[in-house]
Amino acid sequence: MSDIESGGCQCGAIRFQASKLGRPSICHCRMCQKQFGSFFGAFVTADQAHLTWTRGQPMLFRSSAKVKRGFCGKCGTPLTYQHPTGVELAIGAFDHPEHFEPQIQVNHHQRLPWIDQLFEKPAFTTPAMEEFCASVESFQHPDHDTAQWPPEDDQ
Repeated sequence: MSDIESGGCQCGAIRFQASKLGRPSICHCRMCQKQFGSFFGAFVTADQAHLTWTRGQPMLFRSSAKVKRGFCGKCGTPLTYQHPTGVELAIGAFDHPEHFEPQIQVNHHQRLPWIDQLFEKPAFTTPAMEEFCASVESFQHPDHDTAQWPPEDDQ
C-alpha cells in the first residue's frame, strides 16, 4: 500500500500520517489483550521512514524486554507496537480502518477459548439502545486531519 493514510488518538492530541504500510494482522497474545483492553490487538506494519507524527508523540510503555507500546498520554488510545525490527500501528487508530483487513493471526495459540465462535453470537439491539446511541454527542476527534483540536470555541 503506497497511499498516505492518516490517523490518531481519540482526543486528537496525537495525529500521524503513514505510507508504505505492510501486512495487517491481529495478535492474540495476552500483552495485546491488555494493551487494547479487548480480545486481541489489530495492527498494520509501518515503514518508520514513511511514518510522520503530525501532532504530538505517543508515550511509550516497555511491556517486555524487547517491546515498547505507544499510546496517547491524554486519552489512552493504543497507537503502536514497537519491536527491534520495526513498528506496527493500531488499525483502529486510522481514519479509515476499513482499509486494513487483517491477513493473518499471530499468537493464535493464546487466543481466548471462545474467540472462534464470537461472530456466531446473535446481534442484539432495542429501540431504547438505538435512541440512546442516536442521542450521543461525540467529543471524539473526527476521522480526518484538523488544523487545530479541539476547536477554538471548545477550549
